[in-house]
Amino acid sequence: MEALHYPITPSQMVAQALSHNLERPVIMLEDGSVLTARDIRDSISRYSQLFLSLNPRPQRAALLSKNRPEVPGVSNSFRFANIISTSLHPMGSVEDYLYSIEHARIDTLVYDDSFEDTVRELKARAPGLRNLFAIGKAGIGSSLSEMASRFEPGPLVGRAGPPDEVTGVVFTGGTTGKPKGVMSTNASIAMAANVLLSEFEWPKEVRHLVCSPLSHAGASVLTPILIMGGSMFVLPAFDPVSFMEAIEKHRITTTLMVPTMVLALIDHPRFSEFDLSSLESIYYGASAFPPSRLREAIEKLGPIFFQFYGQSEAPLCITVLKKGEHLVDDPLRLASCGRPHPFVSVALLDDDGNEVLDGEPGEICVRGPQVMAGYLDRPEETAEAFKFGWLHTGDVAVRNPDGFLRIVDRKKDMIVSGGFNVFAREVENVIAAHPGVAQVAVIGVPHEKWGEAVTAIVVAADGMVPDSADLIAMVREEKGPV
Repeated sequence: MEALHYPITPSQMVAQALSHNLERPVIMLEDGSVLTARDIRDSISRYSQLFLSLNPRPQRAALLSKNRPEVPGVSNSFRFANIISTSLHPMGSVEDYLYSIEHARIDTLVYDDSFEDTVRELKARAPGLRNLFAIGKAGIGSSLSEMASRFEPGPLVGRAGPPDEVTGVVFTGGTTGKPKGVMSTNASIAMAANVLLSEFEWPKEVRHLVCSPLSHAGASVLTPILIMGGSMFVLPAFDPVSFMEAIEKHRITTTLMVPTMVLALIDHPRFSEFDLSSLESIYYGASAFPPSRLREAIEKLGPIFFQFYGQSEAPLCITVLKKGEHLVDDPLRLASCGRPHPFVSVALLDDDGNEVLDGEPGEICVRGPQVMAGYLDRPEETAEAFKFGWLHTGDVAVRNPDGFLRIVDRKKDMIVSGGFNVFAREVENVIAAHPGVAQVAVIGVPHEKWGEAVTAIVVAADGMVPDSADLIAMVREEKGPV
């Protein structure tokens, strides 16, 4: 593809968004500090100039930081300096960080000075780390702000580039072994931003509350918010009371949550004390939300829930269930992950790569510009993920005649009991409907006769003791003997 036809890159999107109305507040932190669009633009400009001045120039960089004002500037500056970037989760371990640094061949690390001891150990064990920059006080690394202050900030010029150019490496959770490095591209990141802009039913005034790391999930909405002229309020971590206080105080209109966070709000004894009426959209995803509890959340907070389903290999979402599509009287709809958005192709495939019929379970498979370039240095696993010319998500779903998908399980987590396939999520949804159940997880336990026995681990609701015989009867009535 010639440069004439290159689509816009993520850095070009950010440069355009930060080229006007520079005095508007964009990011507010709990300590009262406020970052304007100019502040963010200038920090990106200074940091990228610093990185470009180094000899040899950094090729691959990582960021390790809690929610600090410098984080948005650092994470965006990597793209402007043509550096492949990786974010290290602030809740990780030294071994996690070391694996990512070595596997991604990181040569430059920018870190929050509260991680000084951790970085000293990383430096001793990772000889490839050439450049260390501390956010805050200098230590084993030079002071980032001091080094960057030598450069005059100016207007940003986004880098053009081919859509398949790798710009970042995101490490998966590693639930089935060592984490895999997902290679994101100009196309995948730009498409994720476009989907957020076009599909997420944003309110007229965006005041978005973030409590996840700004280097990870908290940053996923920053580019769209910059483009829309909105603002972000950032908390250091999730605490139900602090979260509700922030919504009331700042008249928050949108936020991004996982289901356990929503449940922590609506189950909190002080829930009724706070005015949460300003909320217009709660974007949720990342894990299953039992339909009975989702209905309860809608009844308590209103029809403001918007679900997205996706994975690191195809950020940020593959399907969406919009606010008006949450039908509270339809448990199957509330169990749905929605329908594919218009910028992606989705098929449910069997093990031979054939599409299954509506109502039959098949693996969710994806095609489109948001699909990753592959797994870093793992050609065999990349080939397996791209089998039959589709990205295989590992999630098994059923499509209803109206096009809505319902995820029934992870392909590798399906329970085989007595020769029958049992989908754990479907059993969980039945048990979660019992009023005495707060949360439930279903697993397969080895069994001499059946191969695996379907076993439920239940957390009782406050003051309740659900009878196991009642729960078994509910499952038998809905799903038969499992």
